[in-house]
Amino acid sequence: MHTPANIQTSWPDAIYAQFRRVGIRQVGYVPDAGHSRLIALCRDDPSIADVVLTTEEEGVGLVAGAALGGQRAALLMQSSGVGNCVNMFSLLRNCGFGCVLAVTMRGEFGEFNPWQVPMGMITEELLRLCGFLTYRIDSADAVDETVGAGCDMAFNGDLQVAFLLSQRLIGPKVWTR
Repeated sequence: MHTPANIQTSWPDAIYAQFRRVGIRQVGYVPDAGHSRLIALCRDDPSIADVVLTTEEEGVGLVAGAALGGQRAALLMQSSGVGNCVNMFSLLRNCGFGCVLAVTMRGEFGEFNPWQVPMGMITEELLRLCGFLTYRIDSADAVDETVGAGCDMAFNGDLQVAFLLSQRLIGPKVWTR
C-alpha cells in the first residue's frame, strides 16, 4: 500500500514516462496543485514544450496545432476546467486529432469546497458525451498500465482519451487559512 507521499511521487512519474514513451512533445495546462509534480517533470524536460494556458479551452487549440505540425500533445486540467472546453472539444473529434487529457478530479472523496461538487459529479459523463473514452484511476498501481493503453489508443487510432485521476489517488485538497 502506498502512503500519500509515495503516491504523489509515483503516479506523476508513471504518467510522465508514458508521455515520453509515446512521443508527446507539447503539454498544456492551467497551473494545478494536483498536477504539480507532472508539470514540473514536463517543464524540466527539454524535449517537451510546456505551455501555460490562461483557460483550458486554449489547450484544445494547442492539441490541434501540434497535430497539424506532426507532434503529439497532452492536456492537464482539473475537472472544473472540463466544462470550459465543451464547445472546443468538437474540433478534436471532427478533425480526428488524437488527444490525451489527464484530469485531476475535484468534488469527490473528502472535498472541502462545495463549489467543486457539481462539475465533479458530471465530468465523466460530459467527456463521454463529447466523444472521449474515459478511464478512471483510483490507485497508483493502475496508473502506468491505464495511461499506457490509453495513450496508445489515442495516438494509434486518432481518438480522444481522458484519464480521470480521482481524489482518492491525488488526495483530497485541504483548506488552509
